[in-house]
Amino acid sequence: MSLERQFAVCVVSIVILTSGAPELLPDAADAVDVQPRLANAQVTTRALVHGLEQEFHAVVAEQATPAWIGYAVPMVPGEHRMCCSSDGHDSSGEWCGKCWLEEQRSSSVSLAKADRGSTPQHVSLESGQQILVLFRVEGKRAKKIRVFSEDCELDAGGLPVFWLKGVSPAESVGLLTVFVSRGFPPGHEGREEEDASDRLGDAALSALAMHAGPEADQALGKFVSAGEPEGLREKASFWLGAARARRGYEILSRLVRQDPSDGVREKAVFALYVSKQPEAVGEIVRAARDDSSPHVRGQALFWLGQKAGQKAERAITEAIERDPETEVKKKAVFALSQLPKEEGVPLLIQVARANRNPSVRKQAMFWLGQSNDPRALAFFAEVLQK
Repeated sequence: MSLERQFAVCVVSIVILTSGAPELLPDAADAVDVQPRLANAQVTTRALVHGLEQEFHAVVAEQATPAWIGYAVPMVPGEHRMCCSSDGHDSSGEWCGKCWLEEQRSSSVSLAKADRGSTPQHVSLESGQQILVLFRVEGKRAKKIRVFSEDCELDAGGLPVFWLKGVSPAESVGLLTVFVSRGFPPGHEGREEEDASDRLGDAALSALAMHAGPEADQALGKFVSAGEPEGLREKASFWLGAARARRGYEILSRLVRQDPSDGVREKAVFALYVSKQPEAVGEIVRAARDDSSPHVRGQALFWLGQKAGQKAERAITEAIERDPETEVKKKAVFALSQLPKEEGVPLLIQVARANRNPSVRKQAMFWLGQSNDPRALAFFAEVLQK
């Protein structure tokens, strides 16, 4: 599946709406004691005595039947809502907020990204400041990891829930890092099929990314470093752009400029597109102009095409004129077709009329034909009359 098509169907595990909140971190060093809104659950509260990992493994070892283990930690700054989609909203279009831990329907949660002034439809701006991290254990092993915002009501399906009090973000990041590493072991890319540890690793990574504090930044920075499995590096780069604000941008900027892997740089460009940092567009422009890989330059142009603004237009038109690779020029023409019509159609007409490369002119004509714009029809009439 192409990256363009992946963008159209991109589904991840958390709804994120970033509204430019100031990057004032809460005191993430302190543990928080949030009582979850649990229904249909046999709740046992336990205070940490010897640290999270030891307490967690003790509960897992003691539990003979399926159960959930959970705790709360501070959430990364910003307006975030982690609850259930699918049938989880009421007739008014608002989130009803109840999630069934034991039913599959509660796992369909998508990323909604505000772009060009739009707002995701089913996102509440009244979310809390903590996240709830829950592990489903069965057969003396963790089998699932789920994460929710504190305002969600959770139905445990009658299972025991062990709620751990006094968990610090550093302890939580440490525990989740273990599951991430298990899910992305050396040689991970050689697997033909995804297994349970892959899914657990993905879930742990997304949960970790929503933690407040420098420990999560440091962990994600390690996950994208050279020597880690490439699949992990690519997925961690996404979360750096989606959730980690300024610190995420700084790490991604280094990746897209310096990393030797074309695949990692390509994913870092997408992560910069997801980022809300204003400098991110400039980094995508630089990649579109200067990256050593024609494929990465082309993908940078594609994501610029999803952006409106003079920087994006200028970089795209420069690629059409100056990039040495015809395939990159053609991707730049496609990027023009993705701009708002008021901006993109006149530029496509200009390319179709005057570009010296016949393949590029043909590509511009194709996308003009897809636009159904009156100016494109007038241009075609002009061409046919010659």
